[in-house]
Amino acid sequence: MAEIADPITDPFALLSERTAALIESAAQSVVAVAGGRRSTSGIHWRAGVIVTAEEALERDDDIAVSLPDGRQVPATLAGRDPTTDVAVLRFQPDGLPVAALGDAAPLRPGHWVIAVGRHRAGTIASQGIVGVAGPAWQSQQGGTIDRMIRLDLSLSLGGEGGAVVDTAGRVLGMSVLGPRRRVLAIPTSTIERAVDRLLAKGHVARAYLGASLEAVRLVATQSDKRGVLIVGIDPEGPAARAGLLVGDIISQWNGATVSRVRDIWRALGADSVGTNVALALLRGGKPETATVTLGERPIS
Repeated sequence: MAEIADPITDPFALLSERTAALIESAAQSVVAVAGGRRSTSGIHWRAGVIVTAEEALERDDDIAVSLPDGRQVPATLAGRDPTTDVAVLRFQPDGLPVAALGDAAPLRPGHWVIAVGRHRAGTIASQGIVGVAGPAWQSQQGGTIDRMIRLDLSLSLGGEGGAVVDTAGRVLGMSVLGPRRRVLAIPTSTIERAVDRLLAKGHVARAYLGASLEAVRLVATQSDKRGVLIVGIDPEGPAARAGLLVGDIISQWNGATVSRVRDIWRALGADSVGTNVALALLRGGKPETATVTLGERPIS
């Protein structure tokens, strides 16, 4: 019969026990969120406030939260931010501990991390390493994410929206599925910013140009090969107030070349509401300039 490892003297058994204890501790602040056809995970971020993955939360009402002790309690949606994939819920915590938050800034490729989630059946976890730890980036919806953190691990079913913790049990971010279903971590600093705005206003403001846009290819004699054509204008919006016209082609935004609609979309973040933008235009084939004061996108 094979000898059973002694968890006190065997280093691998000791590592296993400590990992299990770390997950058990972190899971005390992680809940399961039933907000649609599938269950996802959530983090007790502040007293009475849960953070979960916006993309995975399929409805805005009739949301239930399963606590670690098996009880199920109702929750209400405080707000969504698709640009950072953060949704915020309110509920009655009834003694549920708040997650211990850490800073994702020091993370480097190779650091060990654990994704901790909760399914209706109990705790779920995946262990791996940080595969990529890069600078700030913008999501396809235009949100600023403070760091690019890609995890080399397989996220368990229902684990999206759960906690990404370090070896000290601190929550460094929230696990989400990115392009090609790669596992990303939204850093705590990004989530904190989104939580503040969602609790205050119920939504995260986005800057508003007030124009419908379409990418176009310019003639070979022009210095910029591509630009963005204005195909429609809100008569009450910032573009109209700045004197922009349907048919204008935007070639530069604050001195940066514009070649795709996404270039402008990404510039319309929350921090740019109320700022002035210098535009280089082509109007009837002739260069023009304009200054637009960006507004706040109306809530549809």
